[in-house]
Amino acid sequence: MLAGSVIQLCRSLLTLVSYSISTHGLYPSNDSALTRGVSLEITKVNDVARAKNPHGVDARPIYAHENAQVIILTLKPGDALRRHITPVDVFFYVLEGKGIVEIGDEKTEVEKDSIVHSPAKILHCWYNESDTPLRIMVAKTPKPTASTILL
Repeated sequence: MLAGSVIQLCRSLLTLVSYSISTHGLYPSNDSALTRGVSLEITKVNDVARAKNPHGVDARPIYAHENAQVIILTLKPGDALRRHITPVDVFFYVLEGKGIVEIGDEKTEVEKDSIVHSPAKILHCWYNESDTPLRIMVAKTPKPTASTILL
């Protein structure tokens, strides 16, 4: 199931890239109409305050817009999230370390530079059983409007 989810995520990303290229061209033009009213947003992750969360881990919400929400999680050695179900699709990008990811009824170890897809309304969880920190970028699409269900 996990392999199928990764394939589905890759297909979705390729579709998005193909659409962007066909709609906007490979390189966007310098047409001011394309950039009118847009300002560059830069967020330094370490400057973002930790958010309270039911998992008790370092969670920093770095991006929250209508179409997506991104959070950086840091799990210290021995930390684990509570098993939960998110109402939207989620993908995880491992920034640092290695950990155990649980998606549905599958568990596997993943390491830095791995992407894991978790479909909407499927149980998932992370465990750091290593002796080093585990940092994960969590991207939820679209931004959730319903609550996560904690188990």
